[in-house]
Amino acid sequence: MAGPHLPAYGAASLSDFPGSLLATFGGGGDNTLGLEPASRVCLFLVDGMGAELLRAHPGTAPFLSGALGRTITAGFPSSTPTSLATLGTGGTPGEHGMIGIQMAVPGEGRLFNCLRWTAPGLPIDPEVWQPATTVYQRLTALDVDAVYVATGAFDGTGLNRAVYRGVHHLHAESIDERIEGVRHALQAPRTFVTVYYSDLDSAGHRSGWGSPAWLEQLAIVDRMAERLAETLPPGAVMYVTADHGMVNATDKVDVDQHPELMEGVSLLGGEARARHVYTLPGAASAVEATWREMLDGRAWVVSREEAVDSGWFGGSVRREWLPRIGDVVAVPYGGCVVIPAEAEKLEWAFTGYHGSLTVEELNVPLLEIHR
Repeated sequence: MAGPHLPAYGAASLSDFPGSLLATFGGGGDNTLGLEPASRVCLFLVDGMGAELLRAHPGTAPFLSGALGRTITAGFPSSTPTSLATLGTGGTPGEHGMIGIQMAVPGEGRLFNCLRWTAPGLPIDPEVWQPATTVYQRLTALDVDAVYVATGAFDGTGLNRAVYRGVHHLHAESIDERIEGVRHALQAPRTFVTVYYSDLDSAGHRSGWGSPAWLEQLAIVDRMAERLAETLPPGAVMYVTADHGMVNATDKVDVDQHPELMEGVSLLGGEARARHVYTLPGAASAVEATWREMLDGRAWVVSREEAVDSGWFGGSVRREWLPRIGDVVAVPYGGCVVIPAEAEKLEWAFTGYHGSLTVEELNVPLLEIHR
């Protein structure tokens, strides 16, 4: 297996979209992606719609396939919280610090799940854990209405407070309600509206990408994109992208069946395709060697220093975020996933997973549709 496919930070990644967007609204900075100026912009964010997955099914998504242009990358790990923080701040994971679904809380000896925003016995302040000013706050300072159209269940959650600070949240449960919410938001003279759809990712987790259930959702996404395009007022532009892609698991490693994997390990964080392995004092080298041997031909296993120096999290990592990264980072490839015994039954039952540094998980589309 060739080495990992590195995110294109600073050239063609999700982290380059917010800065380019701000530039088009007169916010200064580099328009790295070369976005055209527009006073009304809609971002359709489809959870789990990787570029390689979309290319594989042009007949199921004719509208999106007809508009398919360039490909950009997510960051690492290629997972929802990391990508949302990247899109919300314009920073790389090493800058905003959301470097995995489950991260060690430095000095506390326990894990924090930033997707659910839970850390047993620990209150985690979203503005402390992710302190960067968001793109939505910066847009508001430019007299741009920043609107987020999604289910009301997300409003006020820790994750949303960390990555969507500054938006006006329009509650919309059905597809019709979301389309109407976008139409309403785009009536303002200067608007950036994000509309989010998660059911494609959910179908992929449950049934696998390419499954009948997943294809049904892809067709729904395609029609939704077409309808959103029809709502655009003259001069408006819509971008369509995703937070990550997906692979189907064919090789599930049960950590409980390999106790040597936990020798010298204090906490096992991250996720099935991007494991942060936190070690006991002095055990990092031995743990790295064991994980590399046990997962030979199935995962890239490196030290924290190597992951950072190789640019997995961006050009640099803030010093205070370094302890959030595992002493050892294990990134499966192919169809391999690594799951501990205490994982939820739902996670064990998944078919589709993401988080790794493969093109199937990293590459996402960036479609541009004008009215």
